[in-house]
Amino acid sequence: MRPVKFSPVRNYPQPAATFRELRHFQFHLNLTDQQKIRIGSCAWSFSDWRGVFYPPELPESRWLEFYANYFPAVEVDTTFHAVPADDTVRRWVEMTPAAFRFTCKLPRHITHVCRLQDCAAELSVFLRAIEPLATKLQVILVQLPPSFVPRDGKSALAKFLAQLPRDFRFAIEFRHAGWHRPQFIRLIEKHRICWVWADTTPLNERNLAPFEFLPCTTDFLYLRLLGDYATKYDVDGGDVHRYEKLLWKREAALESWSLRIQRHLAGVRNIWAFAGNHFEGFAPETCQRIAQRLGFTVRLPAGTERAFSANARAQLDLQL
Repeated sequence: MRPVKFSPVRNYPQPAATFRELRHFQFHLNLTDQQKIRIGSCAWSFSDWRGVFYPPELPESRWLEFYANYFPAVEVDTTFHAVPADDTVRRWVEMTPAAFRFTCKLPRHITHVCRLQDCAAELSVFLRAIEPLATKLQVILVQLPPSFVPRDGKSALAKFLAQLPRDFRFAIEFRHAGWHRPQFIRLIEKHRICWVWADTTPLNERNLAPFEFLPCTTDFLYLRLLGDYATKYDVDGGDVHRYEKLLWKREAALESWSLRIQRHLAGVRNIWAFAGNHFEGFAPETCQRIAQRLGFTVRLPAGTERAFSANARAQLDLQL
């Protein structure tokens, strides 16, 4: 991919709109604006989705192919854990439509083990491994750990960003508030990298519109609806929930993020929005719900709607 010229747009924190204001906001997107927005899930291979999103008899080797019939993009999580094999990457390309798009997470060995230092060789190996994705690869996500703080990481970050090749697009997610300063915004803008907008609001605050640090540093936006990871494991490391249906609603958050997306549409080339299971309990339905608020439709397999009946929805609404 050849780098795109753009004019950086600064967007420092703005007060969040109230839920009362948001609930009356109506979106009317034309086709061009709709095509700017790509919505998908954070990964596609979840055993809990078998029978509610994926047909029970469908082999896991064909899940991506099935997923790509319903969503235009996916954030690849497996690359965070290991560099993918060449034949694996080529299968991803072959089993998805020409218009389908990938974003890939940088390996954790680079971000969490090396902490961006002395990792030029590892970065080169990873970039060569994902080259077969070619035009289907849109963004590489650099997810930094919460322990990566400016005091220890400022110099490493600057050196790392300087070595990134211009023929890939990058987005970076900071998980420590110490990075929320104008000097780091300017650094990210300088290297034409996207500052990731990530919603990790605790579950007990789900009915509040999130107030986040939301710089716009390049010509595209990257939103991650991650939710509360405390909902994932119990004290013994076992799963707390099965992620096969909507478990809790985040109405105010979805309205707030939809409004922010709409406000930035005219100033960017693309918007990537990915939902995780921990946001509302079932990522495919979260994708559908935010798409509805943006004025277009994300279709889900019929079995998904059967698995979560109208009666169950009514009970959930009463609980919330």
